[in-house]
Amino acid sequence: MPRLTKSHPRYRLHKSSGRAVVTLNGREFYLGRHGTKASRLEYDRLIAEWLAAGRRIPIPVDDAQQPSVVEVLAKFWGFAERHYRKNGEPTQEIECLRYAARPLRQLYGDTLARDFGPLALKALQQHMIGQDLCRNVVNSRVNLIRRIFKWAVSEELIPAGTLHALQTVSGLRRGRTDARESKPVGPVDDSIVEATLPHLPVVVASMVRLQRLIGCRPGEICAMRPCDLDQSGDVWIYRPESHKTEHHGRARAILIGPKGQLILAPYMARDADAFYFSPQDSERQRTAEMRATRKSKVQPSQVNRKVSRSRKSPGLRYTTQSYGKAIHRTCKKHGIVPWAPNQLRHSAGTDIRKLFGLEGAQVVLGHAKADVTQVYAARDLAKAAAIMREIG
Repeated sequence: MPRLTKSHPRYRLHKSSGRAVVTLNGREFYLGRHGTKASRLEYDRLIAEWLAAGRRIPIPVDDAQQPSVVEVLAKFWGFAERHYRKNGEPTQEIECLRYAARPLRQLYGDTLARDFGPLALKALQQHMIGQDLCRNVVNSRVNLIRRIFKWAVSEELIPAGTLHALQTVSGLRRGRTDARESKPVGPVDDSIVEATLPHLPVVVASMVRLQRLIGCRPGEICAMRPCDLDQSGDVWIYRPESHKTEHHGRARAILIGPKGQLILAPYMARDADAFYFSPQDSERQRTAEMRATRKSKVQPSQVNRKVSRSRKSPGLRYTTQSYGKAIHRTCKKHGIVPWAPNQLRHSAGTDIRKLFGLEGAQVVLGHAKADVTQVYAARDLAKAAAIMREIG
């Protein structure tokens, strides 16, 4: 005869997912991240209900109709891919949501969405801290998770009480958490930029030089096209088709003086809607330089060789990611202290503020306040043009 026992089903680790699991009546119940207080409480709750029901799991009749976390995520994603778009392209918010949803799906995917509570959200916070994410990133991703549940409430997928409970979880505060602090973005020393420029592809080097002069954002330098550029005056005006503060109803005008115009000169002969700085141009220049410096003769077999399709073909324009990676890769290869394109904007802003004061930096960099009216637009544009006429 089998030995009778009064022991309870064990609280175990599900190795492939890192979640805690308990098996009751042949059915596995995932409890959240293994070792957390939330998962222990969930285990205690299930065991208590199991014992009270005579070692059986009482399943509510309507549970079959209640969505799990992973089902809510699937429905939310259909909404997000339609909503978070600008000019027909997905915004960076999609990537942010993807990173925030990943641990939620991995650790609590099988949990009923209505049962995902504050302790589970705190467990996710600790999981992110354990991944060495900085405090600001953890807070941002927790807010995105709450946004997903807010949408689920608006669609009547889960009760409003679930969202209200999650809103009681406070963000991580400086000095009161184990999460590391992010380093503030500051200007990059011009000597480091000058050491990097000779090793960069010609197109990327032009982008760096122009961005350093005019102080625009990385995304704005990547998206520059002839149709966005007004060349009627001695100082050119670049109005990006899309920019960071566009959804606030603010206009964006970037001034390009004589020095910047000289940098753009080699790229002017192109279609109005083509991008000035293209990875395809950069790749053509790279292959041309390789042919020019080639010492051995090109063999007939090499002429007819098919190009491998495994390598991604260069795109029509640089993105903020590919622009930054090109700089970082070059710095790493040549032993230069790595820096990011956004630091060029900080460098330009620092110099402009020293020479022309805080207001000068604000009008050139486009840091207008929310309550600035159209009355000041002409004055600001004239001031920015005067500054760029002298330095840009």
